[in-house]
Order: sequence, then C-alpha cells, then structure tokens
Amino acid sequence: MLRSRWCRGPAEYSPGNRAPADGDDGMHGRRSDPLIVGVTDFTSDAYRDVPGIIRRGFALRRHWPDLDGAVGMWLWLTPSARRCGSVSVWTGRRAMAEFIRLPEHVAIMNEYRERGTTRSVILEYTSFDAAQIWRDAEAWLTSDDRHRAARGTPRRRG
Repeated sequence: MLRSRWCRGPAEYSPGNRAPADGDDGMHGRRSDPLIVGVTDFTSDAYRDVPGIIRRGFALRRHWPDLDGAVGMWLWLTPSARRCGSVSVWTGRRAMAEFIRLPEHVAIMNEYRERGTTRSVILEYTSFDAAQIWRDAEAWLTSDDRHRAARGTPRRRG
C-alpha cells in the first residue's frame, strides 16, 4: 500500500501554526468532542480509471489547508488491486459532512460511483495520534477480502 505524505488542515497545529509541544495534542480550538476519522476505500472495476481517480484525489487535497475543521489527511493506493482512498481527520462530524457536500467531492463521487465499489468507516478518537490513526485505518483496509485476494491470501469462510 502506497501512502501520500500527511497533508495538514487548519485545525492541526496550535495558534501561530507551531508544532505541538510535549503534552499538547496538536489541536487548537479543541472541545471535549471526539476527533472523527473517515477511512474510504474505492476499488475500481478497471485499471484505466485508477490514474484519473488519483489525479482527482490530489486535486481535491489542495483544498485541505482551507477546510474548516480539517485536521489532516493521507491518500493511499494499492495499484495491483485497483484500490485507492483516503484517511481524513476532522474536529467533528459537522466538518466532515461539510467536506462531503463540497461540489468538487460530489463531482468525483458522481463520476466514479458506477465504476467500482466504495466502502467507508468512521472512527472516533479522544486525542490526536497520527501513527495510531494510520495503524487503525490500515488494519481496517487490509481486513477486506478484496485486499486479501490481491495478496493471494485465502478468503475467510463463514
């Protein structure tokens, strides 16, 4: 699985855009609400669509530094399995919902919805730990039978 570098959102660092200090979770304006992590997994029906999907994902990522409530995100890709997606971190469900309704996001979904299969999960965290978030997202992504089939691992029965 290939992964992009972490793309910071405006909610990641404390005021002044400084790196988090010891004991600081890296969030400014945090309430007691949990962080919301959206993990998406798109499997394209055809290899020929994968480059376009990736280009559109990187184009959408350019908006990230300006999205209210965006902590940050990664894009990921498993070319041999025609799979790609994102792991995005939000200060709350409302921020994530606003992103999902962005015209650019809606256009991507409309263009590719019938060209593959999408699955997603929402995870909640009480504090920001990028390494833990990625580990949990990767575990969910690799638990899918489609990924196992691409690696040649036997499918689960039952």
